[in-house]
Amino acid sequence: MHIRVEETARISEEEVFARLQTQKPGLTVDRTKNLELMYHKNIITAGTESSVFKSLRQAFINPFTVLLTIVTLIDCLTDLWSANGDFLTIYIIVAMIIISGLISFVQSDRSSKATAKLRSMISNKADVYRDGVISVLNIEEIYPGDVIKFSSGDMLPADVRFINTKDTFVAQGLLTGESSPVENAADEELSALSNIGFTSSNIVSGTALGVVIATGDDTYLGQMAAQISNTKIVTSFDRGVSAVSRLLIIQLMLIMVPLVFVINVITKGSLQEALLFAISVAVGLTPEMLPVIMTTTLSRGALELASKKVIVKQLSSIQGFGEMNILCTNKTRTLTEDKVVLERYVNVFGDDDDRILRHAYLNSHFQTGLKNLLDQAIIARAKSHNLGEIAARYTLVDEVPLTLSAEE
Repeated sequence: MHIRVEETARISEEEVFARLQTQKPGLTVDRTKNLELMYHKNIITAGTESSVFKSLRQAFINPFTVLLTIVTLIDCLTDLWSANGDFLTIYIIVAMIIISGLISFVQSDRSSKATAKLRSMISNKADVYRDGVISVLNIEEIYPGDVIKFSSGDMLPADVRFINTKDTFVAQGLLTGESSPVENAADEELSALSNIGFTSSNIVSGTALGVVIATGDDTYLGQMAAQISNTKIVTSFDRGVSAVSRLLIIQLMLIMVPLVFVINVITKGSLQEALLFAISVAVGLTPEMLPVIMTTTLSRGALELASKKVIVKQLSSIQGFGEMNILCTNKTRTLTEDKVVLERYVNVFGDDDDRILRHAYLNSHFQTGLKNLLDQAIIARAKSHNLGEIAARYTLVDEVPLTLSAEE
């Protein structure tokens, strides 16, 4: 069983082990066999499903093909009714639908295969305790209750509750959008979720021991992926296609065609001839070649991007690329130099004091945790003032993290 993340962050370590039916030495072999029957592999499936039927549906069902299909059916019925019906127009429209759909389907299939090939090249492993012995396992073989050992550079293969940490900094920008790593601790009293690590985060520095509380689609990232994959994003391309379709169907088909039919009935007096002429007008107003031209153009853009090592999963996204002149994001490291510069170091009187810089440098130099941007700025400034060599005069005995009580 897996338990809620918020709840796990606040209960004791012993209760976490009890609920997950595990222990510090890790899962037993018998317990692992039972979990294999209870859980799927540790894979996030949302957004990765791909089937031929789904690709065909996306390739052939769109506003333009639906419009052409309706026109084709009407034209077919009209030709059957007419004694000298000509089916050439029907053949042309059907051919346009098939060609447009096949181009889109082939491009989608190529992208899916390329994406699957890239995924198969990635094989992540983790150090997992089983019966008290560390085993190197694929992340797909991890289950709730597994105890995992983490060190610098490791990726979290599941949502975990940290039970032991040492200077552990975790980069979780995938979830929060923040560029700087955050420090995690095993003590649930420090902050609401500081003792929780989420899937796809990575250990920047330090070591840790964690027990898995959720895997696969049950993880926080898996639930986010499910919500995103179920949300249809309407792009400007989709809006444009819908607008043209509405123009053809509502303003032309539903207004002009009946109007032409009525006028012909009044002027010529033949119901059959008026209907045939109105249908001819509808077919003439329909841009049969537009889906093929549109799909071919987008496919050409996809091939151009493919030559530059870019995989395009949806052809409609090509139009979005074409709209861009400048791409901006709100991530710190893409809009700034990701650099802090120390300008002044003053004492309690507000005067510049090299002693302040020296003590700050020793603190930043000897700390065993992650050296953040402020530490790097202090070290760089100290070295520019020839203070870099003073660290050799000192020896690190231990460090005490700065903590503030509620009263302070």
